[in-house]
Amino acid sequence: MTFTNRRRVLAGLSAALSLSTAPSVLLAQQPAPQAEPSAEPPQPRFGFEEVVRRAREIAAVPYDPGPNLPEPLARLDFDSWRDIRFRPDRALLAQNGSPFRMQMFHPGFLFTRPVAVNVVRDGVPTPVPYSANLFDQGRVKFDKPLPVNLGFAGFRLHYPLNDPRIYDELISFIGASYFRVLGREQRYGLSARGLAIGAGVPGGEEFPMFREFWVEAPAANAERVTVYALLDSASVTGAYRFHIYPDVDSVVDVGATLFPRKPIERLGLAPLTSMFFTGENDRRIHDDFRTELHDSDGLMIHSGTGEWIWRPLRNPRQQAVSSFVERNVRGFGLMQRDRVFEHYQDLDLTYELRPSYWIEPQGDWGEGAVELIEIPTTDETNDNIVALWAPKTPLEPGREFSFGYKLTAMMDSNDLHPGGRIINTYQARPKALGSGEPVPAGARRFIVDFAGGDLDYHLRQPEKVEIVPSIAYGRIDRAFIVPNPKTQGFRAFIDIVVEPGQLAEMRAFLKSGEKTLTETWSYPWRAEV
Repeated sequence: MTFTNRRRVLAGLSAALSLSTAPSVLLAQQPAPQAEPSAEPPQPRFGFEEVVRRAREIAAVPYDPGPNLPEPLARLDFDSWRDIRFRPDRALLAQNGSPFRMQMFHPGFLFTRPVAVNVVRDGVPTPVPYSANLFDQGRVKFDKPLPVNLGFAGFRLHYPLNDPRIYDELISFIGASYFRVLGREQRYGLSARGLAIGAGVPGGEEFPMFREFWVEAPAANAERVTVYALLDSASVTGAYRFHIYPDVDSVVDVGATLFPRKPIERLGLAPLTSMFFTGENDRRIHDDFRTELHDSDGLMIHSGTGEWIWRPLRNPRQQAVSSFVERNVRGFGLMQRDRVFEHYQDLDLTYELRPSYWIEPQGDWGEGAVELIEIPTTDETNDNIVALWAPKTPLEPGREFSFGYKLTAMMDSNDLHPGGRIINTYQARPKALGSGEPVPAGARRFIVDFAGGDLDYHLRQPEKVEIVPSIAYGRIDRAFIVPNPKTQGFRAFIDIVVEPGQLAEMRAFLKSGEKTLTETWSYPWRAEV
């Protein structure tokens, strides 16, 4: 399953699967295990160390892709698979007054390798057996019962995010190593992944998958839930721990240890996958009453030197990879800054409510690069944007590798840094010079709106503010700024000339004296031949 067709599947899940509003009865019907006299010492409590041990062990043996699905499930199409819905009244984790609920996804269709799901209660893991009565199968009929060890496609957790009376979907794990998390008043858009291998390589990407999960049963009034996951693929195994904190901006604290089976050069940590079809900066495809269509509109980076960078996303004519070389990057994320409904005009898809995902590395991530991969698409249902951290040093067999990070699902990223932000990027053909000379080939004008931070203060003396532009592989003909009272900021104009076919890389920020006032705008542009 590729990340491009995965979006088609997930687009219908929220509407197709009802949310749980009833307490779980499944685990409540299972008697608690009784302690029996034994001379054996008590077993240690199940935790992350046990998942690490299992990942280390399976890394020492050849990769096993797992059994095939029973034929009736393998032939399900999307509509039939979507028709099989978990029964909300069978939701798990309701014991002890827990505020969390768990529902399972049925295997089938693209989800051809079932995963095992366990519930850990008092340190003891118990598998969740497959049972047909967990699901309303709708119009789907099977000739014979499916095995109890079948497993599931994945699962999702619910929590009263928006209303204390209603269990809203908080996070879902389904498909390869994908997961998606929501905060208050958010709607699903982009996705996170546990790991990326070979992203952006034509025909060469490998999709590691979470093959088994363990969910710790939360206590009464718990403010977090913990999930462990065992990752497996032909190149690597891994142990993952997710501490999930539901809130206005929900947080997932991720810790992982990897065990390579073979050398891995194109590794991506904390990968994010999103969609950008069209926006104010990229009108290449525009035949719709909706003027903007995107889950994310920019890549934001907080560099190891303290610089903040904003890179607007594009839907390019051909695949493009941008690398931002860093050491100990402080943060990066795919962000949805534009929250104005009128810019999207979509009553059903609510693009203005899609979350931003911000990644904050924990510990020393060393040298590497934030990579942005932009893939052309003619369909808004395709995920065509990937952002990840690519370590400089490849992973080698026999050497385990541990890392951690915090992922925050947010609506408003203005509090991440105090400076001015880029809120709009436009481009146009430059006007002819006053001398009447024709506009040269490869000329382009970029218009960038800066707002926020202290810029409203500097509007009182705008002549003290200047733009600092730069370009690689081209020249800047002129650059200037004007006050923009509509945004309480400044509008910048940058005219460039680039040789036909050449790719230019532009940067610009505003300053007053020696003080930097804004983040840095970064944008590539290729002159037409």
